[in-house]
Amino acid sequence: MKLTVLYFAWLRERVGLPRETVETGATTVAGLVEELRAREERYALAFSDLKSVRVALDQELADFDAPLDGVREVAFFPPMTGG
Repeated sequence: MKLTVLYFAWLRERVGLPRETVETGATTVAGLVEELRAREERYALAFSDLKSVRVALDQELADFDAPLDGVREVAFFPPMTGG
């Protein structure tokens, strides 16, 4: 399946891209992350500490065990703080 993957803040800096189209066989967000980590060192660095990464599927917050079936867009970003 093809997904649009978006990277925000320091994840964008580490990966070096704001967005990309990814062809994946992953069935969950965690599987997608593993595929990305295996691509290149920059992805491995960006996803080295998943406690510092949040994910949204089609603009809805999700967990890393969430299924990708029917998803078109995956966004990765650092935890948000409010004030």
